[in-house]
Amino acid sequence: MNKQQLNFNPGFIVNDKYEILDEIGRGYEGCVFFFFFIHTNIERTIKFFFPQKNKKNKTIHSVAKKLHALRSSRLLIQYHTVDYFVLKDGTPVSFLVSEFTQGLMLSDFIKDHSGQRLHYYMAIHLLYSLVKGIEEVHRLGEYHADIHSENIMIERVGLSFQLKLLDPFHWVGATRRDGQKDDIVNVIEVFYEMIGGHKHYYKQPKFIKDICCGMKKPLILKKFKTITRLRVHIENMSW
Repeated sequence: MNKQQLNFNPGFIVNDKYEILDEIGRGYEGCVFFFFFIHTNIERTIKFFFPQKNKKNKTIHSVAKKLHALRSSRLLIQYHTVDYFVLKDGTPVSFLVSEFTQGLMLSDFIKDHSGQRLHYYMAIHLLYSLVKGIEEVHRLGEYHADIHSENIMIERVGLSFQLKLLDPFHWVGATRRDGQKDDIVNVIEVFYEMIGGHKHYYKQPKFIKDICCGMKKPLILKKFKTITRLRVHIENMSW
């Protein structure tokens, strides 16, 4: 089975109860859609796992357990249940039903701004919201392992932003510390993208470069050994 077989158009019905509304995105493990329950019109998010990446349902069960363990985290979507259906060719496909999340993908939010980048003032505030959310995840003894701008939903709420992080990755064989280190680097990579990347980096003020550390992983991890250190740095930096 190839990934193209999981291209579902709006209106496609799954198991006589889930109606697909739109695709959110797709990645290494599977693809994510908005849908609603036909009998209640309640909207939810559904993630289909590619069978070749989910042998014996090990991946989906690991992700479900991770989301359940992190159910108190305000940053992550809330897990509801696991289900499956069978394609026309007889291939069983497992999927995970989660909370419906409103907002815009951060990647699209960035593209909507002049020069496809954010002013550093806005980027700093978004970074801080993301860091505080990831700090909750790490305090619960977990990690996300797949933080990027196409995995973050953003919604403006008053003077601030509300973020939701989608689709945690099941990293086989990784230690908790390895996963948390990757989260720290990935968060700063998202910040770097928000401010315009390499093209605009040399023009950035020193306090921005002090966070990015030249986008060199060893320097980032030497300066920010934990996500908490990054949070404290942002709270105390001079503008």
